[in-house]
Amino acid sequence: MNIDFETMAVLEEESQNESNNGGVFGSVGASGVEGGERRESGKRGRRPGRKAQLDKQDMKAKLERSRQSARECRARKKLRYQYLEELVADRERAVIALRKELDKYYKWNLELDQGRMPEGIDGMLQEIGVIKQEEVKPF
Repeated sequence: MNIDFETMAVLEEESQNESNNGGVFGSVGASGVEGGERRESGKRGRRPGRKAQLDKQDMKAKLERSRQSARECRARKKLRYQYLEELVADRERAVIALRKELDKYYKWNLELDQGRMPEGIDGMLQEIGVIKQEEVKPF
């Protein structure tokens, strides 16, 4: 609520007057001023004629800004959904690749349990550094 200093001073003065008068009925009107008069600066509620101040051009401009804002909001929403869909697709591809790798390791484990050396395990062990490559020295 925005009240200017003048209005606040009047309200404080009225509250002091009420406390000095003892709050006797009839001495102060419904508006807080003696004699039942209403003060212009103390009115509450809607001000008459506010809509008359806004002409049709302002309303059209406001409507166009609103429509533009809605268009921009829909565009941002579309971009966000596209980004999320791409993110989900990337994660799904990563999951598929990891499942293939897991399946490969599972098959290698079965072969090792049967006492066979699976294909490709030498390259993987060399890649991670478990087995060092043998260097062939010429005589």
